[in-house]
Amino acid sequence: MNLTMKFGNRMALASLATLAITLTAPHLAQAEEFPWTVGLGFEFASGKYGTSNSTESVFVPFTLAVRPTSRLELSVEIPFVYQSNNSVVSGVVRNGMQGNKTTLLPAGGMGGPGSGANGLSPSSTATSLQSESGIGDITVKAGYVLVEETDLVPQVRPTAFVKFPTADKNKALGTGEFDEGFTVEFSKWLGNWNPFMEAGYTVQGKAEQLALRNYMTYNAGLGYQLTESIKPIILVKGATPPADGTSSLLEARLKLNYQATRQTGIETYIAKGITTNSPDYGAGLAVYYDF
Repeated sequence: MNLTMKFGNRMALASLATLAITLTAPHLAQAEEFPWTVGLGFEFASGKYGTSNSTESVFVPFTLAVRPTSRLELSVEIPFVYQSNNSVVSGVVRNGMQGNKTTLLPAGGMGGPGSGANGLSPSSTATSLQSESGIGDITVKAGYVLVEETDLVPQVRPTAFVKFPTADKNKALGTGEFDEGFTVEFSKWLGNWNPFMEAGYTVQGKAEQLALRNYMTYNAGLGYQLTESIKPIILVKGATPPADGTSSLLEARLKLNYQATRQTGIETYIAKGITTNSPDYGAGLAVYYDF
């Protein structure tokens, strides 16, 4: 009953956020030529995340998005998650970080290496290191271009999101809690150059065995339209500590966008973590199709 009420509350929040974004906009533009997008990604990362064990993780998100107008976009992301052991918890710090994969946190009560007594692994200890896999947390988003780009003004795009706890917390694939939050993105074209930045805030649920915190996210980068279809991007992204006993997050990334056809886009990246709770390295590939 309690879970049903939480689900209803989050759906209501998502609906209100979408309505608020729409009503505060100056006007509604026409729908795009291809209003629907489906995407499938594959992301890999490896790191110790403040523990004594290395963890390899795979994140495979399926995304469905619709743009009723050229400004409004609604999307849902349904991921499959695999990790080589359950000494860390998946599902933290995904939203608000462009092209970000799931960040892992120590399962041992957020106390650092060796503090496994309060962890979320199936045996509730950090010494049980079997691999785990399954559906991750589903995220629903509503984004709106509040201010369109002009010669002097950047595009401003706020996004509201709700994360639903569909991942199995007993397998350390998620926190088992609802999260909600927002981001605001600013971007501007200066000839072939495309600088951008984004900042956001996430309210995490209260988990019994994880000292979760609300946290801020940010990213900033620069893209260059090399050809009509190729756009390399360099960016950094990070977050304040998402739980007690963890570090802030910071990662550098090289990314390449390739518009293969009028309706098909491909994105790939390589990443290098900088702080303790960031992955040591990562890579990803995603394909999107508009229709």
